[in-house]
Amino acid sequence: MKKLAVGVLSAALVLGAGTAVLAAGNNDSNVGLSFEKMLPFMQKMHPDFSKKDLQKMYKACHGEGGMMEGTNAKNMMNRF
Repeated sequence: MKKLAVGVLSAALVLGAGTAVLAAGNNDSNVGLSFEKMLPFMQKMHPDFSKKDLQKMYKACHGEGGMMEGTNAKNMMNRF
């Protein structure tokens, strides 16, 4: 019975620590986000847009005053 209790407590400790690390790692999703990193994905989604058009779109979404600015922004990506 002691071994079972120690095993359950150990599993709970490991899972709890893993959850805490995962939660701490997801606090700011914009870290390291840049136009250069997003460009290949944007070009794939919008193949007819020029690089200048894509840059304008990126700035509209992620620039100062953009809809994705800040973690408290009320937009469709973080309403839930």
